[in-house]
Amino acid sequence: MSSKKLSQPCLVCWVVVFLFCTQSVHSQLEVGFYRSSCKMAEFIVKGAVRDGFNKDRGVAAGLVRMHFHDCFVGGCDASVLLDSTPSNKAEKDSTANNPSLRGFEVIDNAKARLETECKGTVSCADILAFAARDSIEITGGFGYDVPAGRRDGTVSLASEVSTNLPTPKFNVDQLTQNFANKGFSQEEMVTLSGGHTIGRSHCTSFRKRLYNFSGTTSQDPTLDATYATSLKQMCPQGSTDPSLVVPMNPGSPATTDAGYYLDILANRGLFTSDQTLLTNAATATQVNINARNSMLWKSKFAAAMLKMGKLDVLTGNAGEIRADCRVINS
Repeated sequence: MSSKKLSQPCLVCWVVVFLFCTQSVHSQLEVGFYRSSCKMAEFIVKGAVRDGFNKDRGVAAGLVRMHFHDCFVGGCDASVLLDSTPSNKAEKDSTANNPSLRGFEVIDNAKARLETECKGTVSCADILAFAARDSIEITGGFGYDVPAGRRDGTVSLASEVSTNLPTPKFNVDQLTQNFANKGFSQEEMVTLSGGHTIGRSHCTSFRKRLYNFSGTTSQDPTLDATYATSLKQMCPQGSTDPSLVVPMNPGSPATTDAGYYLDILANRGLFTSDQTLLTNAATATQVNINARNSMLWKSKFAAAMLKMGKLDVLTGNAGEIRADCRVINS
């Protein structure tokens, strides 16, 4: 019996399916992406993070926050690293990012080392994802495998930041919606909020809670009185000094632990967006669970960070591999 030949339309279908599957495979992020092209890539980034952390322990929190601010605005494409130009104000210079973001020099150092080791190979977006993971790990959190293969974006607009990032003034409904817009559940929102367990905040981000809360009360009544007094000493009324900062979690500001949730339960959440987690039964339950079980929270946090690092990534032939993380390739 002679074999049947595929009809021309059917052959076209198989070709389309094959190309789609091939494109799909290549568009996926992959653990060990640089095992052949730049096998020392993750080790080099980890070294740059360690060097930066040894100089300034607060840089770890900065790198975690930078990764978050990058991914929530247009996806994890390292657009937050681009400098402004005479014709464009970039994300890093938006009021939500400047002067609060820090750690850019760590990314620069890692990129310079990688360009020497394997030129034009490792994207700035992957460097930032690796650096955030390493920062969590170096401060006592759980490490996790970071799938790589991200490519760098070429557009960075300050105007897109405020519509995508949550603010310190958000209530629980606004936070829930903001994170839902990015594909996160309410529980994942509470989990990722725990990133505030490390780092610092400028006084301007919460000053209203101390001196001008509402028309009937000057101080936020949900804020622990003793803690408020301490904050007022660090953030005097009327001061316009932009360098005034306070630790997010005074008990362990450089350790990734469940202290953030313990602070909330004690009415010591620094931002409105922190303390608001007790105003909703479901989020309050999550706060209590995380406060009681630090190991569980660390595990959930690692999983949520891993998920966040996959937001709207550029892969394959999209975007570029920048030679300098601060500027697009000419």
